[in-house]
Amino acid sequence: MREVCQLSHQAAELHEQGVHVISTDEKTGMQALEPIHPTHPMRPGHPEAVEFEYERHGTQALIANFEVATGHVITPSIGDTRTEADFVAHIAATVDTDPQAAWIVVCDQLNTHQSASLVAFVAQRCGIDTDLGRKEKEGILKSMASRAAFLQEPTHRIRFVDTPKHCSWLNQIEIWFGILTRRLLKRGRFASTEELKQRILDFIAFFNQTLAKPFRWTYIGKPLMA
Repeated sequence: MREVCQLSHQAAELHEQGVHVISTDEKTGMQALEPIHPTHPMRPGHPEAVEFEYERHGTQALIANFEVATGHVITPSIGDTRTEADFVAHIAATVDTDPQAAWIVVCDQLNTHQSASLVAFVAQRCGIDTDLGRKEKEGILKSMASRAAFLQEPTHRIRFVDTPKHCSWLNQIEIWFGILTRRLLKRGRFASTEELKQRILDFIAFFNQTLAKPFRWTYIGKPLMA
């Protein structure tokens, strides 16, 4: 907890040194819902009347980064799935925006965040030619614990910092997901998954241009109760 909070407080200074601190996670199960009948707008003495029947058009999964120092949401990935391959592709696209810089990725302990392919990606991008071993057999790739230790190695140019279990609230992207839900998804009407995807991308562009700023993080990792 203290390490995650320390990064939140140091993010601006690190950014000036060319180090990106990003908060990353997935928002899954975003539904493209379309009411069957139109909504009746509010009028004097009457609230807005929203039709309770709707048609489902499918779901989308968003993988997003919140850059702690700037408040911008960078390289969002939206698709039908959030597999191990999806996450590695997302991290690769993120690193490609500044390929020579250092990256610190704050995320939870989901298995796709500690995968063998993610280890291989970090090793390749950091120029690490050590034998990685074999998954479930030996070496760095042997277990989730050994892979996590490699991904969290402080000397790597690209490294991951895991939030403790049951502490997703430490991950700043979760705050931004709340903004996305309140401002777009909660009352949104989407006729297809493609419309849902485009509306999310449009909102991110609008957010980055007009609303983005660092969150004022005050917690320092001390116990909240004696």
